[in-house]
Amino acid sequence: MGNQQLKGLIIKSTGSWYEVLNEESREVFRGRLRGKFKVKGLKVTNPIAVGDYVLYEQEEVEEETVVIKDILPRENYILRRSTHKKWHGHIIAANVDQAIMVATLGFPRTSLGFIDRFLVSAESFRIPAVILFNKTDLLTEEGIAFQEELMELYESLGYRCLSISALTEENLQAVEQLLDGKKSLIAGHSGVGKSTLINALLPHVEQRTAEVSTYANKGKHTTTFAEMFAVDDHGTFLIDTPGIKELGIMNVEENELGHYFPEIREAMEYCKFHNCTHTHEPNCEVRNRLETEEIAESRYISYLSILEDDDNRR
Repeated sequence: MGNQQLKGLIIKSTGSWYEVLNEESREVFRGRLRGKFKVKGLKVTNPIAVGDYVLYEQEEVEEETVVIKDILPRENYILRRSTHKKWHGHIIAANVDQAIMVATLGFPRTSLGFIDRFLVSAESFRIPAVILFNKTDLLTEEGIAFQEELMELYESLGYRCLSISALTEENLQAVEQLLDGKKSLIAGHSGVGKSTLINALLPHVEQRTAEVSTYANKGKHTTTFAEMFAVDDHGTFLIDTPGIKELGIMNVEENELGHYFPEIREAMEYCKFHNCTHTHEPNCEVRNRLETEEIAESRYISYLSILEDDDNRR
């Protein structure tokens, strides 16, 4: 083959090697970057992420390996704080159509703060977010009532919610419809049943993960990388994100945070001060709506906690 540049999709990154899928031929190649790659204006530890589209050339020597020549412009990306470099981010995934959070209200219980941080992060990257409440088969009557209340709250803010059980496959079809034709990032604390859900959606994945890990994980690192799985052959992909504990709310300015809470965004136009932080200022519409319960207390607490976090980090 001559040096023809082909377009590929990054489906896995293991540090220095990448897996590149040619969507037309459905072939997967091992690829590497040649030379140093800088991403303009972005302080990140990884230049290429899962979900990136790249241009590559096949290497003459081995047909199986390719050289990545260029990264095509991203529609969006989602970052988390780098665990190694203080002011850097790590791109979890690029070109994502939706971000899906798997939450459980039984055991383990996903905190509302964690859900809200996830939603804020998705909002800040302008990625639509969905919440799947899993393990509903284990809930008491009281638990079911609480979950319904929460789903009502989040749906009223414009977030799609589904009540599911990955184990009994309850509502799995609705999840499949939700994923159809999209690239979805899926996240959640360990123990919420994310793997069970992925295995139920992708019966062929388990064997695939065993197969792939032979060359990539010579010594298994603790840093695990996001990986993208093809659900079908017409553009449905699932991006699995291991350990997304510190999902990155990065560099959000104090008076910008409110924009990532739809209900605060709507109220803040009516605050007396345009740079209102909604914490102590007079005639703050956000706090007025909190009083009248138009804004949920749990959401306001999440807002304060993220604000405080960011202040401490500065």
